[in-house]
Amino acid sequence: MFDLLATTLSGDALTEPAGQTETLDWQWRGEGILELSPRQPCEAAVVISAGIHGNETAPVELLNQLVSELLSGQRQLRVRLLVLLGNPPSMRINKRFVDADMNRMFGGRHARYTPNDESRRAQELEQVMALFYRSAAAADTTQRYHYDLHTAIRGSQHVRFGLLPLQARPKSEAMLAWLDAAGLDALVHHRSPGGTFTHFSSDVFQADSCTLELGKALPFGSNDHTQFTGIRRALETLVSGEPLPIREAAAPLVHYRVVQDVIRSQEDFELFVPADALNFTAFSKGFVIAQESGKTYQVEADQEVVLFPNPNVALGLRAGLMLVKM
Repeated sequence: MFDLLATTLSGDALTEPAGQTETLDWQWRGEGILELSPRQPCEAAVVISAGIHGNETAPVELLNQLVSELLSGQRQLRVRLLVLLGNPPSMRINKRFVDADMNRMFGGRHARYTPNDESRRAQELEQVMALFYRSAAAADTTQRYHYDLHTAIRGSQHVRFGLLPLQARPKSEAMLAWLDAAGLDALVHHRSPGGTFTHFSSDVFQADSCTLELGKALPFGSNDHTQFTGIRRALETLVSGEPLPIREAAAPLVHYRVVQDVIRSQEDFELFVPADALNFTAFSKGFVIAQESGKTYQVEADQEVVLFPNPNVALGLRAGLMLVKM
């Protein structure tokens, strides 16, 4: 049986792009794109993606191990499953991206970019997801989930956290229970639409979607997978239809909501968050977060915490988020 990660990194086409085991059928739908279907009726269609940023390797390794267990028969599949390794060219060179950040391109935003590897891949992933959810609907599979696995550029006071896209409908209680059981430390609730993969799946397909940030970006083979026991076990129960694992984290899950989107709009943009500040570092009311011609961002609540501060993003993109506890 083939190895998902090794096959994707090699760039070699499979001589047999489809096959079966005793319990499932699989189909290789393109580079790093694998669909698996159980030979029994099921209620859930699940998309698990990783490697949208090529240097975020821990989730790719987790996902590769899960696929290996399913293909070998070590683990039973009880959902329709689409596995996506998002950005193979950047994975091969261990960089976040080749030309531009793919996770700002979904929802058709790829059309705004000069055509490049990432814009073409974002469009391909949108089309593959659409085909998958449509075929699942035709088979009366009604529950839709999408978990997009990442790691953060910098360290974090919450090692494992999730980001929930803005959506008008209530958040799924089943998904929230799963995220809690996965041992996440925090959940961030977005207040505005964006170009992320999970906003696309939630908005277009009404999937219960969450971006998961798991530790810090490290090269392949350098990850401490003991940090991710909870999420690994939760993914196993998700695809195998097993009861949720017991939450191992001692502290309860903390919920945050976004109160400010810090946008770099001008060339003279300056970010005053220290370069060594961890994600979720707190700042007090009045602290100037960033400044540029015609705009000053400062902490407006008694205390706000920073997430994803990055002064080097392209003009018009988000250079950080400010959050408050819910």
